[in-house]
Amino acid sequence: MSSEMIVLTDAVLITAIVQRGAADMVVQVAQEAGAQGATIFHAHGTGVRQKRLGILGLTINAEKEVIYIVVPADQADLIFERIFVSAKMDTPGMGILWMTPIHRMATHVPHEIAARFGLHTEARKP
Repeated sequence: MSSEMIVLTDAVLITAIVQRGAADMVVQVAQEAGAQGATIFHAHGTGVRQKRLGILGLTINAEKEVIYIVVPADQADLIFERIFVSAKMDTPGMGILWMTPIHRMATHVPHEIAARFGLHTEARKP
């Protein structure tokens, strides 16, 4: 096993917080727009508006899903826009969406893929 580290740059982390049950649709839309995958986890949160919008003093559902999607910087705007539209983020209480630049990222990159981008100079020996 090699200890070679390949550092990837020009990537963006798209983070979306949506109502519980909406994450699968958001990931599907992101993948259709070019994203390779996503990480989804469950969260609990409330917003300022939720204190006043509850029926009979009850709070609106505070169960949320948080989605992390790492995408190449040149695809980020398109994927971001598709998520915004499909998740109806222009509707109050539907969620929030933001992008964060990633300065450096490292993970396992198979030789075959890395070679296409000139990241490995020679084939690995088994």
